[in-house]
Amino acid sequence: MEVVELYELHYSDLLQLSSDKSLSDEFIEEIQRLESVTRSVMENLGPEGPGLLAITGVPEASNLRRTLLPLARKLALLNNDDRKRLLKEQNLGSDVSLKNPNRDVSSFSMQLKYEQCYERSGCQVDDLDVDNRDGEVDQNEFKKLGCTFKELGYCMMDLGLRLAQICDKAIGGQELQQSLLESGTAKGRLIHYHSAVDNDIVREDAKRNGQSKARNGKVNKNEQSSLKQQGIESSKDQSNDYGLWQQWHYDYGIFTLLTVPMFLLSSHQEAPAAINNDSPVSSKLEFPSPGGHTYLHIFDPKKNQVFIVKAPSESLILQVGEAADILSKGKLRATLHCVCRPPKGENLSRETFVVFLQPAWSKQFSLLDYPLELLALSGQQCGVCCKGTEQSMQVPEELSHDIQKIVPPLLSRLKDGMTFAEFSRETTKQYYGGKGLQSNK
Repeated sequence: MEVVELYELHYSDLLQLSSDKSLSDEFIEEIQRLESVTRSVMENLGPEGPGLLAITGVPEASNLRRTLLPLARKLALLNNDDRKRLLKEQNLGSDVSLKNPNRDVSSFSMQLKYEQCYERSGCQVDDLDVDNRDGEVDQNEFKKLGCTFKELGYCMMDLGLRLAQICDKAIGGQELQQSLLESGTAKGRLIHYHSAVDNDIVREDAKRNGQSKARNGKVNKNEQSSLKQQGIESSKDQSNDYGLWQQWHYDYGIFTLLTVPMFLLSSHQEAPAAINNDSPVSSKLEFPSPGGHTYLHIFDPKKNQVFIVKAPSESLILQVGEAADILSKGKLRATLHCVCRPPKGENLSRETFVVFLQPAWSKQFSLLDYPLELLALSGQQCGVCCKGTEQSMQVPEELSHDIQKIVPPLLSRLKDGMTFAEFSRETTKQYYGGKGLQSNK
């Protein structure tokens, strides 16, 4: 499949473009350069682009990423009681059932407030264990989990606000940035995509804990039956037919900010530590991406092609959501995407940190002046800025049909005058609800 190398927006240009200060006419060459940068931003986030770009050169982002991401796996493999206590201490929650031993993804979340975005938590990068190269666990490293989470989250929120300001200037008005500020909060998620080895460790841990409780007379027959139905005793890989960690979908907020993923090597030798709770499970050194890319895939319905996303190391990625598509009247375009497993990497896990920026729940959507031809039954159409697309691999007809089948078209979820809360509920219902087209596991 063709690789899409994301457009790189340097942090210094982002600052300059989002500044209220304007350059005098004597800096005509710099003005022209910045205008060219703005055009490139809009082209890449617009209907002829991939709907993503990479932000490079963000101060301290690399250190924060390298500190935070390995903690995702360690949290995922902690025993339930210790993890529950730790998450409560750090003011974190979860978007998935962490007691489900068959989960392929573990997610740890926190609401981040814009009013604190510029009043940073006071977490100093110099104090963080950013040089923990031996792969061993520092027993104190979880103490700064929440602090590091917020510091990187606020950094990414700031980037999103600045990009919204740039897009508003190009489109006209201030609707995107104002909509973000009116929401008051953003959702941060630290995500661990389990390797097959991780799945085995979690299931074995649940199995042994279940047996231990049964010997102590603390598990009744109904509970034992429930454990069996959950598949705790089976080590069968639960990934779907196409080897996806995350199914095809559109993000329905305004922007999604995410780190370039980190891949970690897992080992069955770690299982005793996880099961016996002697110590938190260690994470090995970062492992290079097997394919040299992010394993984030995007689908272009017009070309019937899947593209692989490649981003500069240590960069942060910005992705357009459906709310931005609607508010910009189609000048920004949401992209259909999924997260794919490495084909021969059963002992590799994937770690990432994501911040979802959305409008206020009460924000009303209007279809007035929105190009209705873009609301085709085949879903939002997108283009991909990519050289050599004529050589891109066509998606097999079966896969193309399945992608279209499991992703409900925007027009089926969006009605004129809907609030973002109503749109969010309808989107969630159609993806995962009673007649949802995807598994809610």
